[in-house]
Amino acid sequence: MDIFTELLENNQFLSYLIITNIILILLVVGLIIYVVYLSKKYLSFMKKLGNGNNLDEMLKKYLEDVKNVKQDNSEIKAYYTKLDNDINASIQKIGLVRYNAFKDVGSDLSFAVALLDRENNGIVFNGIYGSESSNIYAKPIKNGESSYQLSEEEKYAIDIAEQNKNFVAKRRQN
Repeated sequence: MDIFTELLENNQFLSYLIITNIILILLVVGLIIYVVYLSKKYLSFMKKLGNGNNLDEMLKKYLEDVKNVKQDNSEIKAYYTKLDNDINASIQKIGLVRYNAFKDVGSDLSFAVALLDRENNGIVFNGIYGSESSNIYAKPIKNGESSYQLSEEEKYAIDIAEQNKNFVAKRRQN
């Protein structure tokens, strides 16, 4: 402790301490001036790279645009996923068979129509035309099969629909 008080009482030590502090203050001021100089040089460089515009601002705007595009893409992805699900449940396959249900009726006025989705689920209609009356029957289809007994024409209409994704009309010969 005595050495410390001796140093503080020594004027030469205090002189060195003051000189050191002045040098440190000058160094700090010099560093501040250098940082300001580098900052101006950086801004000038960024403007040159941006053809007169501030490149830093351009990059910030670009990053914001990229963020907006990502958000838009996720919205589009959700929308087309919903569309895919809707399309899977929509009618995609149609089979039509025209036939003569009764020998006494002269043309193929009866018909069987199968309307199926991608998974072969849907409905089959059978319209039977007779000279005295006409009837239309509908039967549900699940995986290409029905819980109700199907006529040959209905089965044929389902086969046409399953084999083709587009509408195909065929005349069945008796």
